[in-house]
Amino acid sequence: MSDIIFNEEKDFEEAVIKALIEHGWESDVIRYPSEEELIQNWANILYNNNKQGTRLNDQPLTSGEMAQILDQVRNLQTPMALNEFINGRSISITRDNPNDPIHLGKEISLKIYDRQEIALGQSRYQIVQQPKFKTKSPILNSRRGDLMLLINGMPVIHLELKRSGIPVSEAYNQIEKYSHEGVFRGIFSLVQIFVAMQPKESVYFANPGEKGVFNKAFYFHWADFNNNPINEWYTFIKKFLSIPMAHMLIGFYTIADTDEGILKVMRSYQYYAAVGIANIVAEKKSHWDDKKQLGGHVWHTTGSGKTMTSFKAAQLVAANHDADKVVFLVDRKELGIQSLKEYRSFATGTESVQATENTDILMSKLKSPDSDNTLIVTSIQKLSNIAREDVANIEADLKIVQRKRMVIIIDECHRSTFGDMLADIKNTFKNALIFGFTGTPIQDLNAKKNSTTPTIFGDEIHRYTLGDGIRDKNVLGFDPYMVRIYDDADLREKVALSKAKAKDPEDAFSDPKKEKVYLKYMDSSQIKMYGELVNGKYVKGIEDFVPNEQYQTDEYVDGVIQDIKKKWTLYSRNRKFHAIFATSSIPEAVKYYRLMVKAFPGLFITAMFDPTIDNEGGGSLEKEDGIVEILEAYNKHFNQKYTIPTYDKFRKEVSLRLGHKKPFDSIGKDEQIDILIVVNQMLTGFDSKFVNTLYLDKMMEYENLIQAFSRTNRLYNMAEKPFGIIKYYRRPNTMEKNIEAAVKAYSGDVPTGLFVDKLPNNLRNMNVLFQSIEQIFKNAGIVNFEKLPADNAAIGKFAKEFNKFVNHLEAAIIQGFTWSKNSYPDEDQNEDAIKMLIDEQTYLTLLARYKEITRGGGGGAGGDVPYEIDIHITEYDTGKIDANYMNSYFDKYVKLIQGDSDPGVVDAALKELHRSFSMLSQEEQRYAERFIHAVESGQAKLVPGKTFRDYITDYMKADEHARINRVVRRLGCYYALLKELLDRHATPSNIDDRGTFTELKKSVNKSRAEKFFRLVFKDDYVPLRLPIYSEDYLRDFIFSGGKDPYLNVIEVEQTSAHTPDEAREYNKPKVVVVKLADNDYAGREIRTSVSYKTLENWYSESKAVKSVIESECFAYVEDKLCVATSECLERTDDGKIRLTEYAKTHEEECFLQFIVDEKDGTLHYVKLPKSKADEAFNYNDAITEDLLSQYGLVNEMSKEMLNAIDGEEFGPALDILMDKHICNYTARLLRSITGLDNRTISNMKKGENLTKSNVISACLGIHIPFRVSNHMLSLADLTLNMTSKGQVGDDNEMYDMLLHLRWTTDYDDIYEELKVQSKDHLIHQPPGKILSSQGH
Repeated sequence: MSDIIFNEEKDFEEAVIKALIEHGWESDVIRYPSEEELIQNWANILYNNNKQGTRLNDQPLTSGEMAQILDQVRNLQTPMALNEFINGRSISITRDNPNDPIHLGKEISLKIYDRQEIALGQSRYQIVQQPKFKTKSPILNSRRGDLMLLINGMPVIHLELKRSGIPVSEAYNQIEKYSHEGVFRGIFSLVQIFVAMQPKESVYFANPGEKGVFNKAFYFHWADFNNNPINEWYTFIKKFLSIPMAHMLIGFYTIADTDEGILKVMRSYQYYAAVGIANIVAEKKSHWDDKKQLGGHVWHTTGSGKTMTSFKAAQLVAANHDADKVVFLVDRKELGIQSLKEYRSFATGTESVQATENTDILMSKLKSPDSDNTLIVTSIQKLSNIAREDVANIEADLKIVQRKRMVIIIDECHRSTFGDMLADIKNTFKNALIFGFTGTPIQDLNAKKNSTTPTIFGDEIHRYTLGDGIRDKNVLGFDPYMVRIYDDADLREKVALSKAKAKDPEDAFSDPKKEKVYLKYMDSSQIKMYGELVNGKYVKGIEDFVPNEQYQTDEYVDGVIQDIKKKWTLYSRNRKFHAIFATSSIPEAVKYYRLMVKAFPGLFITAMFDPTIDNEGGGSLEKEDGIVEILEAYNKHFNQKYTIPTYDKFRKEVSLRLGHKKPFDSIGKDEQIDILIVVNQMLTGFDSKFVNTLYLDKMMEYENLIQAFSRTNRLYNMAEKPFGIIKYYRRPNTMEKNIEAAVKAYSGDVPTGLFVDKLPNNLRNMNVLFQSIEQIFKNAGIVNFEKLPADNAAIGKFAKEFNKFVNHLEAAIIQGFTWSKNSYPDEDQNEDAIKMLIDEQTYLTLLARYKEITRGGGGGAGGDVPYEIDIHITEYDTGKIDANYMNSYFDKYVKLIQGDSDPGVVDAALKELHRSFSMLSQEEQRYAERFIHAVESGQAKLVPGKTFRDYITDYMKADEHARINRVVRRLGCYYALLKELLDRHATPSNIDDRGTFTELKKSVNKSRAEKFFRLVFKDDYVPLRLPIYSEDYLRDFIFSGGKDPYLNVIEVEQTSAHTPDEAREYNKPKVVVVKLADNDYAGREIRTSVSYKTLENWYSESKAVKSVIESECFAYVEDKLCVATSECLERTDDGKIRLTEYAKTHEEECFLQFIVDEKDGTLHYVKLPKSKADEAFNYNDAITEDLLSQYGLVNEMSKEMLNAIDGEEFGPALDILMDKHICNYTARLLRSITGLDNRTISNMKKGENLTKSNVISACLGIHIPFRVSNHMLSLADLTLNMTSKGQVGDDNEMYDMLLHLRWTTDYDDIYEELKVQSKDHLIHQPPGKILSSQGH
C-alpha cells in the first residue's frame, strides 16, 4: 500500500474508508450529513439499545429528550469532562414522550457506551464521510470535515486527510483551525481523538478543546512493539483504528487528567506495557496459587509517563476483575505524594484510589472486600512493615490478605528493591504477582548484591529506552558540560609530587627514586586522569588520588558558585526555569546553601535532604543548624511555619512548588524556588518541566546518573527549552567516563544521540542551512531576500530549511550565541575558527519572508498553503529590532541628502536603506518606497524623533483611512464599526462577535447604498437585493484586509482625473495636532464645564466634539466631559453616575477642555486632559479612536460590558448588565427610576415586550454607553434609522442624541428636558413625575 500515490484527496479518502471497513467498521457509510442528521442517528441507536420496558418502553426518543442529552454535552464543554461522560456508561433524562405514560415525567437512565462491550452486543461502529459543520457565519455553511468515526452514534475520532506530497502538518493545522473557528461544538464536541493523515505519515493527539492549547509536543506517531514508528496509512489504520483497538482507545487508552485539566491519550509504548501486564495477570487467573511471583519488569525511560502506564495497567486489571487488589508501591515519601496525586488525577469518577497514612490503615484497605479499595498507593516501607509485625497481633487479618489475589506494581524499582524489604514482602505475600517499572534497570554490569532487575522481577515486558524517547521527542536530549575548577595539569603535578614525596619538581629530580615515581604520574600514557578497568582489574587515575577534602576548599567551592553565576540568567531564561544542585554530603549542601544565598541575593534558594540521616558526610550538629536556617528562611519568604517535626510537609511543598503543581501552578517569580540544593533527594522520580538545569558536585554512575540527568528532560516549549543542561564539577574526567558508560547501558540499541549538538556544531549547521536558503533565492533571481520566490516548491524548500535553521539558532542562543559576535572558537578552542555567514538583519529579513508564507504573501499562492510552518516562529515579535535597523540607515541617508555629500556616497546609503526594507512585508515595502520618493522630492515633512517605521505606519493608516472613508461615503455606514472589524482581522467565524457586524449592516444608509449600487450594476440592479449587495461589499472589504472590490468605480463626486493613488492622498485624514502659542489664547478662555444645550450644538457642528463623544472615551457627567474610567467616575448606591472626588480635585487630568471665545462662547479648539496628552485640536477636526488610544484613552466601560454580554440574547444580557458587579441595578431600583413596571421588566428579561420605548428607557435608566445600548437594540431587533421620514425619523434622531450624550445623565433630568420639548412620549415617565402630574 505504501507505494500508491494519491494525487487527489478524494481518492485517498475513499481508500481510507475501504480500509476502515476491512478492519471492523460498518460498510454503510453516512455520507455528507448535517449535525441534525447525526443527532437523529444517535437518537436511533440510543433507542435500539434502550427500547426495553424498564427504559424507553418501545417508544423512541423525542427531540426534547435529545435536547436534554445535548444540554448535558454542552454544559460539560471540555473533552476531558466529556471523556467521563462517554465512559460513564449511562446518562439520565426526564421522559417527555406522551406515548410512554409509564415513564412520562420521570427520570430514566440510558446506556450510551460500555468500554467492556467490544465488537459485540450493542456496540455500533459507523464511518461518517464529510460531516457538515455549523458555524456562526452563513458564509461557512458548506465547511466539511473529512472523516469522523462514530461509536454508538457518538463522534469520538475525527480524521483530516491530505493527498500525497502534502505534509501531515497541513492536516493538523487544519484541525487546529477548525477548532478555533468553533466547529467542534454540539454533538461534535464529543470528539476525543484527532488523527492527521497523509499516505506516508499519520499523527494522532487528544482533543484539547476549543479553548485549549494545541501543543505539538503531544502529537504522536503510533509504533510497533519494538518502537519503530508506523507512518504508512494502511498499517496505521490496521494497528490503531481497527476494531477492537479504536473501542479500547476511547474506553481505556484516553485519560481525563483532572490535575492538569486536559484529556490525554496513551503513546504506543505505554499501551504495549499496560496491555502486557494485564495479559500476564489474566493468564495467572487459573493458577493463582502456583507461588510464581515474578510478573516481569517494564523498562521505560525516565520522563516517558511511567505513572500513567502503571495506572492504566492497574485499571485494566481491576476492570477485568482479574485481581482483588492492585497495590502501587513507591519508595520515599515525596514519590508517594506525587504518585498518589497523579493516580487520583487519572481515575474516573467511578474509580477510587486509596491512600495509606499508616500501616494500620494499609492493613484495613488490604483486607477490605469493598471494590473501592481495589487500587491502593503506598510505600514499600509500609508494606514491608506489615511483613515484619508480630504475627500474633495481625495473624487473622494477615491470613485474609494472603488469600487475596494481589498484584504489586513497584515504581522506580531500581532503588530500594534490592534490600530486605522486598524479600520480606515476597515471603509474606506468597500469592502476590509482582511487577517493576524503571527507567534504569539494574544490569549485569552494575548488579547489586549479585542481583539484577530481571532476577528480582522477571523478564522484560516492554522496553522504551532513553534513545527511543529522544528520537520520538517524548523527552529532551542533554547538553552536558565538564567544568574544570582545577586545571588537569596542576592536579597531575600535585598528585605526582605527593606520590614521589617531593616538595617541588626540583626536589623530585634530585632523587632517582623520586624522579621515577614523579615521571610515572606525570606521564598521561601511564596514568590517565580517570581510572578504568584493564583486563578485569581497576587501574586508578589521577583523580582517584585526589582527596575529597580537595573539593571542599573555599577556592573550589567559590569556583563552582562563580560558574553557576556566570550563565544563570541565560540558562534560566531570566528565572523562567529552575535548577537542582546536587552535592556530595549534607555538610557540603549546608555550606553551599549559606554561600549561595549571599552570592545570589535576587534569587530564592533552598535546600532539602533527609533530616534523619547522619551518615552523609558527617557533621550532624552542623546539619541540624543548617536545617533550622533553611526552614527559617523559607518560612519568612513564603510566610509558612515549618519545623523539623513537620519537615515532611516542608518536603511536600518544595516538591509541588518546584514542579509548579497545584496549588503552585500559577505562581510568579517572587513565589518560586530558583535553585534547590540536594544530596540524594529529588534526583529520581521527581518530574517538572520547569527544571532545565542540573549542577552536579558529586560522583554518580549508571542508573543514578541517568536518573539525575533526567530531572531536566521533561518537555516544554522547544523554543525556550530545547534540551536539559548538565554542569558537572567534581572529578570531571572520571565523571565523563561514567557518563559514557551510563549512556551505553541505558540508550538501548537506538543510534539517536542522547547529547545535543554543542555550540560549534549548531553554528556550522546554521551556516550550511543559510547557504542552502541563499541558493533557493538566488535560483529564483532574488538577491536581497526582498520577496518570496514565485515557485511553490521553492517556498516549501525554504520553509523546511528555515525551520531547521531556527531550531539550531534557538539552541545556540542558550549555549551563548549572540548576533553581536561574528566569529566563535571551535571544539578545540581555536579562536575565530567559525565565522558566521549570516547577520541579524538578514535573519530578520528571512523571518519576514517566512511570516509571509502563512499570510499567502510574496510570490507564492495565497490561502491554505502546503508548507511546513512552525507557528511559534511566526509569532516572534521583531518590530523593535526592525525599526532600529531601518532607522539607523534612514538617519544616515537623510543627513547625507541634507548636506553637500558626494552623489556616490548618497547612492550607496540609499542602497543600504533599500536593503533594510527587505525585512518589511511586500505591502510595507511599497509604502517605504513612496515615502523615500517624498523625502527625495522635498515633499515629506520630517519630524525630529520620528522613526522610519512611524512614517510608513502613517502612510498605511492614511491609506486605510481613505479606503474606509470611501466605503463609508458609499454606504453611509458607521466608520468606527467598520474600522473595529478591520483592526481585529475579523474572520467569517467571528465577524459578528458582540453583534458588531449586525450593527454595521443596520447602520447602512439605504439611499446612499442604492445610489452607489445603481452606478455599479446599472441595468442589472435589483432593488430587493440591496441588503445582499451591501453585506457582500462589507464582507469582501473586511475579509480582504481592506481591499476594495469596487476600487475602480468612479462616483459622480470624483472625476476620472484622479488616479487611485491621488484619491488616497486626497482622502488622508486631516487631523492635525495644534501647538497653541500664547497669542492663540488672546481673547479666549479655557472651560471644562459646558451646558447640555451647548454640548448638543457642538455635537452637531464640531467634528472634534462629535468624535470624542462617539469614541466613548469620555462621558458627560455634571456638565463635564470626563475621562470614562473608574478613577474618575463612580456609581452611587442608587445606580447614578457621579464624578469621583479624585476627578473633582484633578480637573486637568480628568476633563476635556474647550478653548472658546470670551465674548460669544464660540468654540475654537478642543484640548485633551493634560495627564493624557495635553494636545489641542481644531474644533472641526475629527479625532480618531486610534489617536485617542495612542494617548491612553480607551472606551473601558463599553468593552467590559460588551465582553460580559457576548453571545447572549436580550433577556440574559439585561440581567448581566443589571448585576451588582456591572451596573448594580435591582428590578425594584429600575422600576423606581424609570417607571417601568414589574411585569414589563420581567417580560423584558424573558425577551418579550421589547418596544423601542421600553428598551431605551431601560438603557438610559441603568446608564450604559451608546455602543452597549445600540447592541441591546440590535438584540431586540430594533434600529434607529435617522433617514426615516416624518415623526419616526425625528424621534430616532432624538434617541440617537440621548444615547450618545445623555447616557450618564439622571433619568429624571432627561425626562424633564424631553417634556420641555414635548418629546416626553419617547421614554417612560418616572414614578415621581406621575405623582406630581396627578397632583396638578
